[in-house]
Amino acid sequence: MVGIVLASHGDFADGIKMSGSMVFGDQKNVASVTLQPSEGPDDFKKKLQDAIASFEDQDEVLFLVDLWGGTPFNQVSGLLGDHDKWAVVTGMNLPMLIEAYSSRLSMDSAAEIATHIFIEGRKGVRIQPESLSPKKTAGGHAAKASAIPEGTVVGDGKVKIAHVRIDTRLLHGQVATAWAKQINPTRIIVVSDGVAHDELRKTLITQAAPPGVKANVIPIDKMIQIYKDPRFGGEKLFLLFENPQDALRCEEGGVDLPEVNIGSMAHSEGKTMLNGALAADKDDVACLEKMRDLGTKFHVQKVPSDKDEDLWALIKKADVK
Repeated sequence: MVGIVLASHGDFADGIKMSGSMVFGDQKNVASVTLQPSEGPDDFKKKLQDAIASFEDQDEVLFLVDLWGGTPFNQVSGLLGDHDKWAVVTGMNLPMLIEAYSSRLSMDSAAEIATHIFIEGRKGVRIQPESLSPKKTAGGHAAKASAIPEGTVVGDGKVKIAHVRIDTRLLHGQVATAWAKQINPTRIIVVSDGVAHDELRKTLITQAAPPGVKANVIPIDKMIQIYKDPRFGGEKLFLLFENPQDALRCEEGGVDLPEVNIGSMAHSEGKTMLNGALAADKDDVACLEKMRDLGTKFHVQKVPSDKDEDLWALIKKADVK
């Protein structure tokens, strides 16, 4: 696996490494190296060398650095000359780091990952309100799809559900980065009657979508209609439910949910903790059991790199009353 060194002035590298762990989970072969006010170039170089020596594979190393031309960059560049497989990218930001983590799962070359995350890191720089963004040139506007007449069959006429997740927090960092990058959906859809009628939450969710992926919030009945509409045959969907009750309603309405990932179920009065992220009461368990009887299999994971826990073993051990 490609090793990653995060290098910065001050504690920035330590902070972004911690942020990356919160979103993508703890990662092996990643080190943060910081230049403190009391240190000079040689001190920083020694810290870089120690970090690299800690990696299992020292042939392929990617450096993410805060600033082009600063001491961290200059010291990394000095080491780079003796290693033709190493690569450095400056302007380090969190989207870039998350993309680097994701890319290591399928790319074995530091140079290949560097080229890829350079593009993704730039996409992560956005502005809100969008009216403040620089206007695109005439040739830069994306074409708007015209309304598709009712009854039209797109592709094979069957919507593709790539992933289903129950998560009280709905669309947040772990979902928008770790899961979305792995699944690569065309749309992330939050399916919830409550959120669909809450304009503030709808706005926050649509704004949290990762670059290149649209996010929508729709009621449960609308999701059932979409699933049966042949005009959505070209879509690859990532569905998010706030709780098991909504997922069960959707499934009973005819939406096939063969596998469901459970990321978090918030604790409230009357619920029993199953693990650090899941809490449930008798009604939650009853809904999950009904979904199981309909053929649904469950995977308990906060991020893709986590071990898949046995939901039913957690419920049995917690003895939910």
